[in-house]
Amino acid sequence: MLAAPLLAGTVRAAETDVIPAAALIQPAELAAEMNGTPPTILQVGFSKLYEQAHIPGAVYAGPGRSEDGLTSLKTHVEALPRDAPLVIYCGCCPWNRCPNMGAAYTALKAMGFTKLKALYIADNFGQDWVDKGYPVVRGQ
Repeated sequence: MLAAPLLAGTVRAAETDVIPAAALIQPAELAAEMNGTPPTILQVGFSKLYEQAHIPGAVYAGPGRSEDGLTSLKTHVEALPRDAPLVIYCGCCPWNRCPNMGAAYTALKAMGFTKLKALYIADNFGQDWVDKGYPVVRGQ
């Protein structure tokens, strides 16, 4: 799909704008939940990032920016109860430029997930999760 050209003086909305503030979870909050019964966590970004480092227990579900990625995401969650706690994250780049989160969030909401959260990574996964000392799995 080709993007529509911008008119002079217009600002394109970030793809993450479809995610309401109430659906965001901060890194510190998710890290604290890791000590109890964590939600299902899906990485919806690029496989290279997942392979380098990811949240323990997170499953790579495919990039939300592509049809193949969204198909993979839907397959991963198909059997989950729609009221299951579910967190998605990417962390490829600053939040307002992420190409994966908005589409993944929209697809999961359309599937009826009622306890869906989006991990708010302001800058990138390395800076906002790894460098903060939150739990991480490397190289898998």
